[in-house]
Amino acid sequence: MYYLHKKTNVYYTPLGKGKVIVLLHGFLENSTMWAKIANSLSKKYRVICIDLLGHGKTENHGYIHTMEEQANMVKAILAYLRLRKYVLIGHSMGGYVSLAFAHLYPKNVKGLCLMNSTALPDSKEKKQNRNRAIEAVKQNYKTFVKIAIPMLFSKKNREIFTSEIQQITGEALKMLPQGIVASLEGMKIRKNYTSIYKNNLFPIQLIIGKQDPALDYTSLIKQTKNTKVNVVEFPDGHMSHIENRKEVTASLISFIKKCH
Repeated sequence: MYYLHKKTNVYYTPLGKGKVIVLLHGFLENSTMWAKIANSLSKKYRVICIDLLGHGKTENHGYIHTMEEQANMVKAILAYLRLRKYVLIGHSMGGYVSLAFAHLYPKNVKGLCLMNSTALPDSKEKKQNRNRAIEAVKQNYKTFVKIAIPMLFSKKNREIFTSEIQQITGEALKMLPQGIVASLEGMKIRKNYTSIYKNNLFPIQLIIGKQDPALDYTSLIKQTKNTKVNVVEFPDGHMSHIENRKEVTASLISFIKKCH
């Protein structure tokens, strides 16, 4: 289904009935990444999957898609659907958007789950890497996508999940280069939202892949120190929803039950 947000067509998929769960995908992904998990959750809950700006079937909105802008778009759809309280589950960049949402609209959040994501902003080194990525996209976005996706899996899983990697790559190649660059620019300037971990206005869960090549394990653990954030660890990479799908689904169901 489509919703027109500031002259931009945004695609979303509603499933099931009950307590509302909002699923937000990561960079170079779209709402199809949630298909199997969404089907499991929709047996008991109302699940809303949204294609973020410049991803999937959602159009580009500008030259920079900030996390706050993405969050405002998500809020507009949920308000349109007359939904007031929900659990947000975000993978990677979807986690950044979820954090921005929780900062802007804390009263609407019943629970927050970040999967393979961080509350910290980009370091100086990471910003430089984003700039290199932007240049690579401008030169040849297809090559960038084909290299970037396999690198998100743990080393051994790159061979195990070859068909999944091909599928994700195929979806990412449908994106316009402008959408890829706009997200890289937005992630590069995102804010520090570690204060949300400390304020703990609602249940928070952090799902970590111990061999995640995109995030520093020690940093993730440090962020949650002296907080009530529930940390769930898996032995693999950045794509926990694929590499550890059954365990992740069980973990999400358990977390949602805690979000009254």
